[in-house]
Amino acid sequence: MMRLISTAAENAEFAKTGGGVLTIAALGLLVVFAVLVLLMGVIKLMGVIFKEKKKPAAPEGPAAPATPAAPAKEAPGSCGEVALFDVPDKTAAMLMAITADKLGEPLNTLRFISIREVK
Repeated sequence: MMRLISTAAENAEFAKTGGGVLTIAALGLLVVFAVLVLLMGVIKLMGVIFKEKKKPAAPEGPAAPATPAAPAKEAPGSCGEVALFDVPDKTAAMLMAITADKLGEPLNTLRFISIREVK
């Protein structure tokens, strides 16, 4: 009959062998990856539970008229001077306009410090 319970001395001797070291390392890696997979599952589950569902706002009353959204207020004034280095004014103006358009911000809310041509 095979013994299922081993002594501490037998465990220490097994750990010293090449197969024992590899077994212990493999079990350690297995535990680490199992915990990582479990953590990933918990995070995904929390994302599903706390996910906000956007619902369209219901109009008040039986026949509420749709009101158009008010245009966004633009900031008054300019945001300072721009130092231009080897760049024509027309090119600098086009670069600033393109940047403002890509950012979706009004040009007068952005601050350009300098524009320099990369050679």
